[in-house]
Amino acid sequence: MERRDAAGTMERDVRLDAGDAVLAGDLTVPADASGVVVFAHGSGSSRHSPRNRAVAGALQQAELATLLMDLLTGEEEAADARTGHLRFDIALLARRLLGAARWLSARPAARDLPWGCFGASTGAGAALVAAAERPRGLRAVVSRGGRPDLAGEALARVETPTLLIVGGDDRVVLDLNRRALAEITAEKRLEVVAGATHLFEEAGALDRVAALAADWFSRHFQSTG
Repeated sequence: MERRDAAGTMERDVRLDAGDAVLAGDLTVPADASGVVVFAHGSGSSRHSPRNRAVAGALQQAELATLLMDLLTGEEEAADARTGHLRFDIALLARRLLGAARWLSARPAARDLPWGCFGASTGAGAALVAAAERPRGLRAVVSRGGRPDLAGEALARVETPTLLIVGGDDRVVLDLNRRALAEITAEKRLEVVAGATHLFEEAGALDRVAALAADWFSRHFQSTG
C-alpha cells in the first residue's frame, strides 16, 4: 500500500523479488531524492531494527530514499533462530542485496537513482561482498559497527567508496575494521565515534552515525552528476 505525506514523500510496504526469495521491505522515497540507500541489517535482526530505522529517518530528512528489507524469508528466519546457520552466510546475504538492487532498478520511483548500501554488523560484510561484484549504479557503502572482515578476499575487489563507522569503545570490532580498511583499495575512511560501544546506545552516538552516513551518501550520489 502506498502513502504520501504533505511534502510528497512516498512510503510503500513492498514484497521484492530478490531472485531466490521474495522478501518484505519498506520503501520510502522523498520527492527530491538524490539516491536510495538499501539497508543490510545485522545477524538476528530484521527491517524493524530500531537503530537502522532511526538512521533511515535521518537519511530521509536529508532527501535520501531508503529501502529497509528483511534479508531472510519468514521460514528462513524461524530456522535461523534455531540453528544460526544463515545469519553468517555472507554469500547468501550479498546475493539478496544484489537481487534487491535489481528489483529497485525496475521501480519507477527509484530506477533512475544511484544507490548505496548501509550495512550493520554482518550486513556490512554482505554489503562489501555485493560491492565487489560492481553492480550497476552502486555509488557508496557505509558500515555501522560492522564486520567488513567477513567479506574476506572480496575486500580487495571493492571499487565503491566505503565509510566504516565504529564506536571508540568497541575495541575488538574497531581492530577488525582497521585491518579490513587496509585491504580496501577504493576511496575509504574510518570514523571512530568516541565513547560509543557496539550498538551506539550512548547519548548522541547514533545521531553522529546518521550525520556521517548522510554526508557520505549525499556527496557520492551527487558526484555522479
